[in-house]
Amino acid sequence: MLRLKNVDFNKDKVKTFVIPVCEDKDIHDNRLVSSIKKEISGIKEFKGRKGDEVTLYNISGKKIEKVIFIGIGKVETIDAESLRAFAGSVVKKCIQKGFGEVMISVPSAGKIKIELQLMLKSLMEGGYLGNHIFDKYKKDKKNKPLKRIDFFVKADIAKKFNRLSSHVKKICDSTIIAREWVNTPSNDKKPVDFTKSIAALGKKAGLNITVLDEKQLKMKKFGSLLAVAAGSINKPRMVIMEYSPKKPRKTVVLVGKGVTFDSGGINLKTSEGLNNMKMDMAGAAAVASTLIAVSNIKPDIKVVGVLPIVENMPSGSAIRPGDVIKSFEGKTIEIGNTDAEGRLILIDAMAYAIKKYKPNVLIDVATLTGACVVALGEKIAGVFSFDNKIADSIVKSGERTFERCWQMPMPKDYKEFLKSEIADIKNIGNSRYGGAITAAMFLSEFTGDTKWAHIDIAGPAFINKGTAYCGAGGSGFGVRLLCDYLENI
Repeated sequence: MLRLKNVDFNKDKVKTFVIPVCEDKDIHDNRLVSSIKKEISGIKEFKGRKGDEVTLYNISGKKIEKVIFIGIGKVETIDAESLRAFAGSVVKKCIQKGFGEVMISVPSAGKIKIELQLMLKSLMEGGYLGNHIFDKYKKDKKNKPLKRIDFFVKADIAKKFNRLSSHVKKICDSTIIAREWVNTPSNDKKPVDFTKSIAALGKKAGLNITVLDEKQLKMKKFGSLLAVAAGSINKPRMVIMEYSPKKPRKTVVLVGKGVTFDSGGINLKTSEGLNNMKMDMAGAAAVASTLIAVSNIKPDIKVVGVLPIVENMPSGSAIRPGDVIKSFEGKTIEIGNTDAEGRLILIDAMAYAIKKYKPNVLIDVATLTGACVVALGEKIAGVFSFDNKIADSIVKSGERTFERCWQMPMPKDYKEFLKSEIADIKNIGNSRYGGAITAAMFLSEFTGDTKWAHIDIAGPAFINKGTAYCGAGGSGFGVRLLCDYLENI
């Protein structure tokens, strides 16, 4: 349970109360909190520096079992993300200590110069996301998530923002769904299994769900998608999720790459490259989870999710380098590398979505290239678009959610690298450099006049080391980003 709450510490029992403390400024304006803070005035070792911590028990006159004071550094370093991280780390500490609940004191927005709603939202996001534990495959489940996370505020603030906690919970719940899908191993996430899970949660959320099986994909001539799936005994699927308000202002289509395991195909990856390839469906997970969130937050735009889902495996029936295939849109493609498969399933899904829904905006999300990770590292996604307004909106949503994005160049002369002598286009550039750009340029060949952006999340979709509010593994990157974008366009 996630709540903004006001209590009377002289009357109401609180088991664990956490107070953030700055080293150079008092950041609280609540009289009750200030009276509790006086209890540490004589502790010289506690200065409020980042990482400082002291716990007091059974404070006289207050019905608080324990108060934990945690230093958060200098006031000038506090921003929305540091507050997310603070709340997430508090919740993780409480989980490790076996606590069942926590109440966190919210600082004064005026004293740290952060807009009040943003501060409350950031704290709740960090706390809620930090409370997620993926232990599905562990026999010994040592830690348990907290049953309740409360944020102590004045009564008027609790009343004014009483719906904010529900809003945050809806989006964070979807982020956690995406994390769990990504973390699920590929043997439990074959295309048919992943499809069933998406369809079940989508229907439960009230979305209109359509599933195309292999027979229907063949009938509709999804040649590029089917070529990628040809090497696996696990048959492909395509899932379409629709959220349709009564009078939508516009239509936005989101397309997510859903490769449940990427071996590289005939161009087999190295052993190191294969290790985390269960995460190559993170784009589909982000899009599907965003649609689930959208069904709950209910923006006044029509949102459609299109998810091509395949497994890329080598076998006697797999596509080969040098093969020529025909896409849904009609263009022929020479296969230069079977490990450049994500773009092949995306173009069929994108062309289909454009033809059927005629969207005002099309955005695809994919763990597409290692080249983007080389360019931007593991914490920032690349945004590619000919439309600077769309790209700028995505980047700004990234700033607000700390799902950071950076707009990358789209030089049209890079299309020359994709020329084929025998087909309309080649699926990989003829240079080893600029791979993230040539991949985006390849996708752009199938978007027509539709306003489009491509988000390459190969870096931030999966983390090897946990953060303050995310465990190691799937990060759920893209859900909060896309929800923010959809709420602000």
